[in-house]
Amino acid sequence: MSLSKGCMLRWVLVSLAKYRAITLPMILTPPFKDLVAQAHNGSGKTTCFALGMLSRVDPKRKIPQAICICPTRELAQQSHAVLLKMGKYTGITSMCAIPSDSANYIPINKRPPVSEQVVIGTPGTIKKWTSAKKLSTRDVKILVFDEADHMLAEDGFRDDSERIMKEIQRSSGGCQVLLFSATFDEAVKAFVSRVIKDGNQIFVKKEELTLEKVKQYKVQCPDELSKVEVIKDKIFEFGQKVGQTIIFVRTRNSARMLHQSLTEEGYECTSVQGALKQEDRDQIIKEFKDGLTKVLITTDLLARGFDQRQFFEFNNSYAFLVLLTVNLVINYDLPIKHDNPSEPDCELYLHRVGRTGRFGSKGAVFNFLCTARDRSVMEKIERHFRHHNPEIPNWRSEEDFESALKDAGLL
Repeated sequence: MSLSKGCMLRWVLVSLAKYRAITLPMILTPPFKDLVAQAHNGSGKTTCFALGMLSRVDPKRKIPQAICICPTRELAQQSHAVLLKMGKYTGITSMCAIPSDSANYIPINKRPPVSEQVVIGTPGTIKKWTSAKKLSTRDVKILVFDEADHMLAEDGFRDDSERIMKEIQRSSGGCQVLLFSATFDEAVKAFVSRVIKDGNQIFVKKEELTLEKVKQYKVQCPDELSKVEVIKDKIFEFGQKVGQTIIFVRTRNSARMLHQSLTEEGYECTSVQGALKQEDRDQIIKEFKDGLTKVLITTDLLARGFDQRQFFEFNNSYAFLVLLTVNLVINYDLPIKHDNPSEPDCELYLHRVGRTGRFGSKGAVFNFLCTARDRSVMEKIERHFRHHNPEIPNWRSEEDFESALKDAGLL
């Protein structure tokens, strides 16, 4: 390893888990084979690939040597923040390659060539910079795809991801490719097997993917107004006692309407969705991460990789401390396939559930069911994961919700 400090290894040892104990040697040991790794949410994959990237960089060479590609700017910023903490004492430089907001926009032809050694960004920006010869790939030793199932799905970023991968492998003479995600459907697995022909693979059985520490419940609501009533009278009532809450809705319009409905009645919450300006999204997410707000309404923009870890420094090394935890997830709308509303998006459901119960903490998920289609979709999700979710007996009963939260270990 080319790391000059042992602080990162000490940081890892603080929270070293079985998953990391398996994957880290595969990443760090010559001949540096490619890796396809499926990981439980909260198992520490960011730690794994951040350490992998830092370990391969030569701090004396001021040129890009490691690239990580993420599906959203929020996830790229979060991963970059982890890397900055871990690499603070190494002398390694890094940058976040994401779309610029209007105030900081610089035309591509006026940008200087990237000299930072680690680049973490979104596929569109990475592709734009490499195409414009502003981001050299000649010396890249390690390429990471975070949330790789989405990056390589046909309806995701597959075209951009493939072009970037082929360009880096062609110009660098071959580099180590790491693919990380909590989920890999069969189509993506087949594609990955063709792309990564001689690499290590770690997959998890789908029935083992649901988090043991997360209790999942069904809530039968007679209509849309009753969903709002449950949030006001139950979630806000008990949620203040157990931590922070994320409410997932299906559309931007639903996010706006629910936010407006709650704030008009004096409830404090925030909402974030893709139609907002980038600087507004960043500010709302920062306030939630800083604990200034307790309830966040969001579309699936934050379903993947949203992490509430807070870091503290100790004797020139780092460990993480969960100061503020998302303990409740509300599926106001169940995740469904965009091209077939009768079919659940099980991978997306898993990512939503994974926003709570992270790093050993406890969590609860309430799934709101309103229509016959909702009930059918929920049954399919249960069959997919081979896991039965108990039902709250009475959606009006405070005692039933309190009992569920006690069963989840939150009260």
